[in-house]
Amino acid sequence: MQKNIIKTTKAPQAIGPYSQAVQWNNLVFISGQIPIDPGSGEIVKGDIQEQTKQILENMNNVLAAGGSSLDNVLRITIFLTDLDDYAAVNQMYARFFEKSKPARSTVQVSRLPMNVKIEIDAIAYSDS
Repeated sequence: MQKNIIKTTKAPQAIGPYSQAVQWNNLVFISGQIPIDPGSGEIVKGDIQEQTKQILENMNNVLAAGGSSLDNVLRITIFLTDLDDYAAVNQMYARFFEKSKPARSTVQVSRLPMNVKIEIDAIAYSDS
């Protein structure tokens, strides 16, 4: 059995004592991603769809660093500070998961790191 820490500069660096992702054998566990532009290190300005897009692009980059992709995502959890954003998040989310539709939960929470409106984590598999 093998455990690998996944790290890439194409996604935001961890803002605490955790890894962007951990690979255990062929499973990839992605830490919660918030809408940070990896180039500037700043929270993405814009609506919930722009923030969702940034998170999923970051997630795809983390997965690529682990030999995987969004097509290999098995499970996602979306954390929202306002469930009224649910439909808008789904519109953007659907663009990234046209072929593969992972199992998913969406929950409303009172607060997220850096006071963002959305955070997403995932479990995927890797072919490598």
